[in-house]
Amino acid sequence: MKILLTNDDGIQARGIQALWQELATLPAAEITIAAPDRERSAMSQAITMHHPIRVDEYPVSSPNIKAWSIGGTPADCVKIAIEALMKTPPDLVISGINHGPNLGTDVLYSGTVSAAIEGALHGLPAIAVSLDSWQSRNFSAAVSFIRALSLHIHANPLPPNTLLNVNVPALEISEISGMSITKLGVRKYENIFERRSDPRGRTYYWMGGNLVDNDNDDDSDIVALQEGRISVTPIHFDLTSYDLMSQMEQLPNILAWNKS
Repeated sequence: MKILLTNDDGIQARGIQALWQELATLPAAEITIAAPDRERSAMSQAITMHHPIRVDEYPVSSPNIKAWSIGGTPADCVKIAIEALMKTPPDLVISGINHGPNLGTDVLYSGTVSAAIEGALHGLPAIAVSLDSWQSRNFSAAVSFIRALSLHIHANPLPPNTLLNVNVPALEISEISGMSITKLGVRKYENIFERRSDPRGRTYYWMGGNLVDNDNDDDSDIVALQEGRISVTPIHFDLTSYDLMSQMEQLPNILAWNKS
């Protein structure tokens, strides 16, 4: 199985290193790593268009792993790996393991999820995986689950234009209370923009903010994680509102004014 690994925390992050060490033990695995050269969190689907993208080989002591450190966004990494660096497309794209969860509406900003979306845009099965902690370095449950999920997807392909967003509690494997197939919940923040001045007196703003308590349905990814369960959320990127399409078919011809 040919697997492309990426992330948004950078190629030196502990999460992606734990993941490639685990996946390299799969039978006949061929691992390609194409990850940013530094942290690129919250980049969403950004791509680099107006300056060069630097690509450097990254040393990994495993014969079945080829790695590149890339001076671009997570989406850049997937695009350049598939379209320029790899001789043949991978069987699976995995993005992570992210330090910190990617839940609910946060997926719209997430570089981790967007890298997996880029894989799905290329017609490939894709997984985004995050650990529910910014401090924990215990990725044992996450890597064990992704190993099993990778084998399952390889045998049971996902529908086109679909990816799986996985969030794993920062717990020991024995403490995790199961897995749930979930929908995206809702995350709301109270953003604070602090006004500051640089040494030359120019004004700039620094964004902070706190997560606001918000009720979520029991079948949401947020509740699953709160209850110690791994959440697996199928995501597709057809943003069309089909219900509204039907309603708008009744819309009067608003272009008629141009003909009067």
